Amino acid sequence: MIRVLLADDQALIRAGFRALLDAEDDIEVVAEAVNGSEAVARAVEFRPDVALVDIQMPVLDGIEAARRIVADPALGGVHVVMLTNYGLDEYLYRALQAGACGFLVKDTDPGDLLHGIRVAARGDALLSPAITRRLIGAFVARPPQAASGSALEVLTNREREVVMLAARGLSNDEIAAGMVISPATAKTHISRAMTKLRARDRAQLVVWAYESGLVSPGSG
Repeated sequence: MIRVLLADDQALIRAGFRALLDAEDDIEVVAEAVNGSEAVARAVEFRPDVALVDIQMPVLDGIEAARRIVADPALGGVHVVMLTNYGLDEYLYRALQAGACGFLVKDTDPGDLLHGIRVAARGDALLSPAITRRLIGAFVARPPQAASGSALEVLTNREREVVMLAARGLSNDEIAAGMVISPATAKTHISRAMTKLRARDRAQLVVWAYESGLVSPGSG
């Protein structure tokens, strides 16, 4: 059962999401919050698998709430997904830096919402093609910081390759096909790279790849 926390200051949004999620056999809404401060408190209390957090909320905004949830070692199993009406670049980068594993637009198709929650619960990055394009576009406007030798040296050649492919949006199955390895092996390489780079999840691994210059916008 995937346990979900809903954090949004609009009661109608929460009610609509709850009705949709509770109708699923494998998803349960365990708590709701009306502001960022409550979201952090509910995450501590209920330890959900996925926290759906609105970006713009009173008292404490969603990005700061995500940062606090991610920073708490006791909440390592909580995957934060940002809810937005906007998808603006300024929010994308800040939220990923805060530790969010992805984004969902509030008017997304119900099927995509359910799929996204299941993806997030598995610990995978939830970045739609449109969001990924915006994220990559944000890096076009800024020169990458050169990756330190030590940062790159901790990765094996295989791990560098899978990080580059993951940063281009490929799934584990697609990475496995391209490298002629099993999906399980691809997942292992990704996991080891995340551990070595201290990336909480796949989304942060993607950010690191672009920030470090390992991958450049438009490459591949």
